[in-house]
Amino acid sequence: MATTGKGSHWAPEWKTFKDPVSGAMIHQLTNYKCLSNHLYFTESGWYDGDRKLIIISDRENRTNLFGIDLESGEITQLTDLDPEKGRIGAVSKSPVREEAYFYHGDTLMVLDLRSLQICPLYTRPKGYTVGQTNATADGRYICTYHSQDLSNRFRIDLGHGYVGFREIFEAHPHSMIVKVDIDSGKSEVVFEENHWITHVNTSPKLPHILTFCHEGPWNLVEQRIWGLDINTGKSWKIRPQIPEEAIGHEYWMIDGEHIGYHGYTPKRPVYGAIRYDNTDQVEAPLTYSSTHFHSRMLDLIVGDGSRTDPYVLLWRYRNGQFEGPKVLAQHRGSFHIQRVHVHPRFSPDGKQVLYTADPQGYGQVFLADVPDFDSLPDRSSLPS
Repeated sequence: MATTGKGSHWAPEWKTFKDPVSGAMIHQLTNYKCLSNHLYFTESGWYDGDRKLIIISDRENRTNLFGIDLESGEITQLTDLDPEKGRIGAVSKSPVREEAYFYHGDTLMVLDLRSLQICPLYTRPKGYTVGQTNATADGRYICTYHSQDLSNRFRIDLGHGYVGFREIFEAHPHSMIVKVDIDSGKSEVVFEENHWITHVNTSPKLPHILTFCHEGPWNLVEQRIWGLDINTGKSWKIRPQIPEEAIGHEYWMIDGEHIGYHGYTPKRPVYGAIRYDNTDQVEAPLTYSSTHFHSRMLDLIVGDGSRTDPYVLLWRYRNGQFEGPKVLAQHRGSFHIQRVHVHPRFSPDGKQVLYTADPQGYGQVFLADVPDFDSLPDRSSLPS
């Protein structure tokens, strides 16, 4: 039976200030005494013509989805789900429908962002974990994944310190990628193997193409990024690795054909981009690497520094090399648990960077205006 989100409204909580290091304008969108965060950096949470943004927030002692009106600041509660029936996770937004997808416990749900009607669509197979959700570019399918649940063999808590991370990798759990028809709920396993699969990301342009990864400690994974044709089941290596390379955090660029990634070669940290068929590769060294990166295309890259380098950083690609980094914002994020990873992401128009940080103890959601690149301070001019 379909249920309806609460639909209650919260007064604007935002405040705007100049970043103390860069002078860029920062818009703090949430200020409630709880943990709030935006979606994972590979997922766009903008909807309603990019006028609103989906966030996850722990208000009233339970986790739900909320929508922030980016013009008025008003916050609307989108779901009202019983925490005793499972947590909310793996949230994504359709590229063509006004729908969001997420797991509530074991069940994949569809949220109509206009009516706030919520309908169950699919249930994960028993003995397997829940994976991310991603809609195909034509809006027909949700792609998700599952790996063998090994929590009866050793302790696992990936969201709070990556507990069990190496153990899962070394166990080579059976994993599967599933496509679910959004209209009928019919599901089909399109790929399976005995490797730990995560990070299934559908192309925003090509309905039949997605990437997935072999998860685990980056220095131990032999080949991180893989492509998959969900119509044929054919898989292939993307950006084939050589020994002693560590590559990851791949994401699709806005053209739906190129994939950004970062990592380390035996000599240096690098950022790169490559077409899904392994053509048109660009890879260049970086100074002041970051934990995560995002870009719309190759021209401007955003990174989030680290616990000890707490800045949102920008690099500009020109003449075969990266200029910068420049400091956009001092985030002071702790990276203490997965939900307060900074995870910067450009807005759809590229004029702002979205990020989560907890400089005052609670995770909050921020938007930083992106000024002229040359007007920002160099990271190298600041203390290490």
